[in-house]
Amino acid sequence: MISIIIPTYNEKDAIEGALAQFKSLALPHEIIVTDDKSTDNTAEIARKYADIVLVPELKHISISANRNDGVRHSHGDMLVFIDADSRIKEPEAFFVRALKHFDGNPRLVALTGSLHVSPELETFGDKIVYAGFNVVHRVKNNILHMGEAPGRFQMMRRSAFDKVNGYREDLITREDGDMFARLSKIGRTLYDSRLEVFHSGRRAHAIGWPKLLSIWMIETFWVAAFGTTRSKNWERWWEKGAKPRA
Repeated sequence: MISIIIPTYNEKDAIEGALAQFKSLALPHEIIVTDDKSTDNTAEIARKYADIVLVPELKHISISANRNDGVRHSHGDMLVFIDADSRIKEPEAFFVRALKHFDGNPRLVALTGSLHVSPELETFGDKIVYAGFNVVHRVKNNILHMGEAPGRFQMMRRSAFDKVNGYREDLITREDGDMFARLSKIGRTLYDSRLEVFHSGRRAHAIGWPKLLSIWMIETFWVAAFGTTRSKNWERWWEKGAKPRA
C-alpha cells in the first residue's frame, strides 16, 4: 500500500485540491495530512478527504518532524511525500509507473520526478530554473548516485526510510536533499522525467528567483560545511507579513 503524506500549515487555499486529486486513485493507498497547528481551517478541510489528519499539541520544530509524524501513523510499505500545492495530472498512471521501477529493481530505495510550475502560473524564469534543477536531479541520482530530490515529491520504500531513521528533524531546510543523499548510501535513487509534478511556484513568485536561489545556495553550503542549517525557523517567511527567516 502507498501512504501519501502531506505536511501542512495554513494551507486552506491549497489543501482541498491536493487531496481531491487522489479521489480516483484505485491503487491501495491512504492519505495522511500532518498539520502543524494551522491558524486557519486547513485541518477541517483535510478531514473531508484524508484518512488521517494529525494535529500536534505543540508546533513541530521542522517540516521533517511533520513528515516523520505522518510515517509513525502510516501503514504502507511505500511512502510518498508531497507538498500541499503539488499536483499530479494522472495519479493512477503516475503511481503505476513509479511502482514498476521499485518492482523491477530491488536495489531501488527511492525515486523522484521532474518538477514544474503549473502552466497557468509559470513564468519564463520558472522554466529556466526548473529545467536546470531537473538536469541536476537526473545527474545526481542516475549518474553520480549521490541522491538529490525536492520535498515536493519523494517516494521511497518504508524499509529504507526506517533504515536511515527518517528525515533529520534538526534541519530547518535542505532536509529533502539530505534525505536522498543518505538513502543513496544504502541503495539506488532514481529520477524519472516522466513522473511530472506541478506546483504553484509561490515562494519564487513572492520574493523573486535571485533572492530565493541565494537563500538555497547559502543553506546548501551551510549544511555541507557545518552539518546544520543557517536558518533557525521554518515559518512561511516568503509571505507578506511573515517573520523574516532567522
